[in-house]
Amino acid sequence: MTEAKKIFGTDGVRGVANVEPVTAEIALKLGRAAAHVFTKLNPRAHAEGLRPKIVLGKDTRLSGYMLENALVAGITSLGVDVLLIGPLPTPGVAYITRSLRADAGIVLSASHNSYEDNGIKFFRHDGYKLDDAIERQIEQLVFTGEIDSVRPTAQKIGRATRIDDALGRYVEFAKASFPRKLSLEKMRIAVDVANGAGYKSTPCILRELGAELTVAHNQPNGTNINARCGSTYPQEIQRLVRESGAAIGIANDGDADRVLLCDERGEIVDGDEILAMAAVDLLGRGQLAQETLVATVMSNFGLDEALAAHSGKVIRTAVGDRYVLEEMVRSDLNLGGEQSGHIVFRDFTTTGDGIISALQILRIMQETGKPLSELKKCLTKYPQAQRNLPVKEKPPLAELPEVLKLVQNAEKELDGNGRVLLRYSGTEAKIRLLIEGRDLKQIDRQADGIGKAIEAAIGAR
Repeated sequence: MTEAKKIFGTDGVRGVANVEPVTAEIALKLGRAAAHVFTKLNPRAHAEGLRPKIVLGKDTRLSGYMLENALVAGITSLGVDVLLIGPLPTPGVAYITRSLRADAGIVLSASHNSYEDNGIKFFRHDGYKLDDAIERQIEQLVFTGEIDSVRPTAQKIGRATRIDDALGRYVEFAKASFPRKLSLEKMRIAVDVANGAGYKSTPCILRELGAELTVAHNQPNGTNINARCGSTYPQEIQRLVRESGAAIGIANDGDADRVLLCDERGEIVDGDEILAMAAVDLLGRGQLAQETLVATVMSNFGLDEALAAHSGKVIRTAVGDRYVLEEMVRSDLNLGGEQSGHIVFRDFTTTGDGIISALQILRIMQETGKPLSELKKCLTKYPQAQRNLPVKEKPPLAELPEVLKLVQNAEKELDGNGRVLLRYSGTEAKIRLLIEGRDLKQIDRQADGIGKAIEAAIGAR
């Protein structure tokens, strides 16, 4: 299979909806290929007459209807049943897959991207994301035609069934991560659900735990997901907190697997700060597995210092929550995540979950009686300058000599007191630059210079 036929990125299949690879035609083939692979992967032996089944959920994008129907057609054509659960957060799909003892789960979402995009992500029967080897198997079947002749007929064709109680199941599952002895009564919380998959579940969970809510962007119409709202537009949750006088603000992204918080002063609390607060709390309880936190190379170096101050340490991975989770599973660790707000509390769930992450911080606030602005002080950040630049192509960085020269010059200037990271996004036509150091003016100047060189070489505009 040639590189041109690769359709999986760092987080499933993603792109502009109705443009390859996110088309109905590819979705149908992916459904057939996934049905074939997952039926063989699940160690649960299928008893005589027991049909394999795959859970299918989505976020609120208009194109979800098109892709959902194509996947259903593909999966059922291989003799596998589909359990339709409608709009539900990505971690909800992972949980329902486990809860219903399904062979796999599929979620239609492009996460934090705008509504024009969509994606297809897969979960194994145990709720964990796929590794590269399984993705390659599915990819190969899509392009080789190897299973074109597999055509069950008559009653062996699969059927689709809608699961009406999926939302309620997920609400109870998420609530179980918050101690029964605690309540959120009399706490004012501002919530921005990004017109996305958590538009029902996030407010429902918080209300059932007793919170007084101010909720915004909970009227999805198919085209307003992530539109100037949610975790990718933090100004909105800051506004909501200030206007409502909330003790905390919670902002989801489109599929609600990540979260950003806002303290009572209207200041954003990012994934690194969430990780620091949670890790310090777990270290104090003796519950951080191997006294180790997993983060990516993008996380602030201050995180290492924060954990070291409490006799803990940080392991770093490549960017992407799948790589964080792979390291957590490999080393049997229970906390990891990304600066972007993808946090995995593996004691409770198998993937990033925005509301479960928020509930853990709410628990710490309730148990300590401290406001979020005080709790986040456990992390002292190094200044960071970040640039996310649109590109028209993604040539190897080695083919951009002017850019690399500026990167090398910046590293020399930092003289061991910082770092420069430059990489292409795995989900968007962008290049991401991060410079970390002790002098904000210096790293801003360096980032501007490198950014201009990038725009001149491969900029989209």
